[in-house]
Amino acid sequence: MRVLVVEDYKPLANSLTQALREAGYAVDVAYEGNEGLWFAESNPYDVIVLDLMLPGLDGISILKHLRDKNNQAGVLILTARDGLSDRVSGLDYGADDYLTKPFALDELLARVRAIVRRRYQINKGVIHIADLEVDTVKRTVRRNGATIELSGREYGLIEYLALRKGHVVTRSEIWEHVYDFNADPSSNVIDVYIGYLRKKIDQNHKVKLIHTRRGLGYVLGELQ
Repeated sequence: MRVLVVEDYKPLANSLTQALREAGYAVDVAYEGNEGLWFAESNPYDVIVLDLMLPGLDGISILKHLRDKNNQAGVLILTARDGLSDRVSGLDYGADDYLTKPFALDELLARVRAIVRRRYQINKGVIHIADLEVDTVKRTVRRNGATIELSGREYGLIEYLALRKGHVVTRSEIWEHVYDFNADPSSNVIDVYIGYLRKKIDQNHKVKLIHTRRGLGYVLGELQ
């Protein structure tokens, strides 16, 4: 999934970016409010991790603007302000969750995962496609009970396909949700990683689960 971090304290912003990328997310980062709003309006993020106290444009103003424009990205507010009125204000303006500094990275990652599941209407942490299991909590993949070792980028791609299971996912959607702002959309990296996943997930199984819809995109599921 694709995440935007908007945080002006660079050591924290960089730590969050590294932790999210290590967890398999595509991450963009902005250190100032106006830059954060530009990123948020220019790309379809699954989750925006948003500090409230920002130079240029504060987090509540960004949140209000996005919701006024019907931007449905999940928003996790980060702030050093722990007053009840601040939490209520953020949630009333459309935030999905609220985390007070200081916080544990594991808790932030858990809250990001929960927002993603709600966004894609996944009630449980494990997504089943035939005998394939994608565990969005442990970020592991198993087929017929056997664990499949995947890189972070491979996992990010199979998770996105699993969240959209049974539906055609276009190449542009993959670029928008699995790769960050600096990725080169003219490369064949999507084809390469789909190839990697086919070798690991389908190669030794009679029933193939990753299918190409020529000119359209890819589908994860059993052929009907």
